[in-house]
Amino acid sequence: MTTPRDKLRLVLLQVRNHQSSLMQERECFIERAGISAHQLRCINIVQEPQVRFSEIEDAHAVLIGGAGDYSVTETHPFTEPLSDLAHRLVDADRPLFAACWGHQFLAAHFGGEVVRDVDRAEIGTYDVSLTELGSTDPLLEPLPTAFPAQLGHQDRVERLGSDWDELAFSDLCANQMIRLRDKPVYGTQFHSEMDEARLRERIKVYLQNYMPDPDEYNAMCSRLRPSLDADQLINRFLELYT
Repeated sequence: MTTPRDKLRLVLLQVRNHQSSLMQERECFIERAGISAHQLRCINIVQEPQVRFSEIEDAHAVLIGGAGDYSVTETHPFTEPLSDLAHRLVDADRPLFAACWGHQFLAAHFGGEVVRDVDRAEIGTYDVSLTELGSTDPLLEPLPTAFPAQLGHQDRVERLGSDWDELAFSDLCANQMIRLRDKPVYGTQFHSEMDEARLRERIKVYLQNYMPDPDEYNAMCSRLRPSLDADQLINRFLELYT
């Protein structure tokens, strides 16, 4: 039985230094999930790296967000605790949805590999296409075979573990969306929690990291497009798996 949307309890695990992006990311997930603020418990693992399973076990689903200042290719104080937590969630068949950094983290800690690849960085609105498996996945079945999505990354998933399936790709990067086979566990390299206006806000916080040239930033903003299909994914995930 599906839990009514207004009864859902969600946990968002965040990896943020900037207070503005911390709060903006929370707003983005609330918008895409179609819930009220009181239904989302947020834990910034930069400040609270030792998150215990008991702190999140009553959640209907767990979300993992992005991280403008951190790379999955490096080890941080929260790396091992989060890996242990993710494995416990998967072992318990708990719904888990990760975007951008979170997507890369799941891939890396379940048998895959993440690499820094600035030459294939994607910042702005890009088209992603479904794989054959993606077109038959219950989460993606209603979507067109290709659709725009909002991206902001310099690392990418180079290789998936043997238990993962690639559901979508872009011209520059494979593994734009992945699923742990037969589990309610998904990752999107694109920012499934943000529309084009929200992406414009987010990138402003991290201009020095990703786009220090103001002209380059303005040019990117002029190319942003709506991402109506990608914007549905978190909502649909909750409909299907909670």
